[in-house]
Amino acid sequence: MAEKKNFMLRIDSDVYKALEKWSADEFRSVNGQIEFLLNKALKEEKRLLDKKIKTTSDKSAE
Repeated sequence: MAEKKNFMLRIDSDVYKALEKWSADEFRSVNGQIEFLLNKALKEEKRLLDKKIKTTSDKSAE
């Protein structure tokens, strides 16, 4: 499992309430929902490194 970094986040109370409802609708914690949304946005913008490890079958296809 990847190391997780703690940090303080200040957001508007209305935004937090919306996140709280959204996360409950998807059975996640608010923290989990924020992490999910950030990961999704980073992947869509191709700013998250692909952490897949190449298998021997992947290497033979190159």
